[in-house]
Amino acid sequence: MAQLVLFPDKERSVHRRHPWLFAGAVGRLEGRARPGDTVEVLSDKLKLLGRAAYSPNSQVRARMWSFDPAESIDDVFFKRRVALSVARRAALPELRGQDGVRLIHAESDGLPGVIADRYGDTVVLQLTSAGADKWRKAIVNAIVQATGCARVYERSDSDVRALDGLEPVTGWVHGEAPAEPVTIEEHGVRLGVDFAGGHKTGFYLDQRDNRALLGQLAAGKTVLNCFCYTGGFSLQALAGGASHVLSIDSSGPALDQARANLARNPHLPAERAEWLEADVFQALRDFRKEGRTFDLIVLDPPKFAPSSAHAERAARAYKDINLLGFKLLTPGGLMMTYSCSGGIGIELFQKIVAGAALDAGRDARIVRRLAGAADHPVGLAYPEGEYLKGLLVQAD
Repeated sequence: MAQLVLFPDKERSVHRRHPWLFAGAVGRLEGRARPGDTVEVLSDKLKLLGRAAYSPNSQVRARMWSFDPAESIDDVFFKRRVALSVARRAALPELRGQDGVRLIHAESDGLPGVIADRYGDTVVLQLTSAGADKWRKAIVNAIVQATGCARVYERSDSDVRALDGLEPVTGWVHGEAPAEPVTIEEHGVRLGVDFAGGHKTGFYLDQRDNRALLGQLAAGKTVLNCFCYTGGFSLQALAGGASHVLSIDSSGPALDQARANLARNPHLPAERAEWLEADVFQALRDFRKEGRTFDLIVLDPPKFAPSSAHAERAARAYKDINLLGFKLLTPGGLMMTYSCSGGIGIELFQKIVAGAALDAGRDARIVRRLAGAADHPVGLAYPEGEYLKGLLVQAD
């Protein structure tokens, strides 16, 4: 096994159990290693610190599999790690009975580059790093054994794979395509999952609890759902008794799926739903000119800042969309505003929202801080894992 020897004092992150080793921390590679190979990680004094997956094409030069120098990285290792990750979800009462659950949340579950979401008896797997890609077969076998799922679909086509020099990979890796479209039920609402062509693994499971909260707040209110995708927030608002829900997205196919989701729920008042295909920023400016207002607004935009290098430009976009939101909010109204950008921390995001409220001339307060659901844990040694952050704010 090749050995990755660190520069002096660069082993501190390993001692803190942070899973990433950046290129600047690596002194040299002893021996030969291909992308994804397991390497031993040594301090500059040649003390064995653990084992990691080697990524020569990435600035994250290695991702730690284990901080235990005695632990081997083999099929048994992945069987154990996957089973433990699945068991963690089974131990959480709020996840019991859910049709859609994230089973593996990458670094925060001790499996860097591995994401697995279960939709009924279908698991969608996403491998985003060279190490995870290398152990595909072992990971799939471990998932099947731990869950008893009927099928596993690989959806390894995210842009981050390119950082490790990996090509996109999609398709069935266990079982066959189901005869019927995959659907889940979430808080009494039926939703279709397009795991082959939709965003991420087909659905945003991380917003499950926040969608339920919206439903609790929506009774009798006019709701504006921006960047609505396939209508998860919109349908919960209707289920919660909203008087009218206007949903906006720039994607026609996403809105078609949203309408199909509404049709899957004949108990919901379809006449209270309005769907608009448009650029959200321009649509909100038009609403402002028309003098329209809403009692409850959801701002859940796509990732504006994939890394801290994009933070400044992203901050302007978050400022603009929140400014428009405040201008359209009725006095005493509520706004759910989110950032899923890893390059924007919660403190910066709160400052951005505060600046938007100030520029809009609104006196606003945080009613609740919002985050990802319980199946999207954040490792204490890996704060970068807290990508989704949100605020429920009320404005006078």
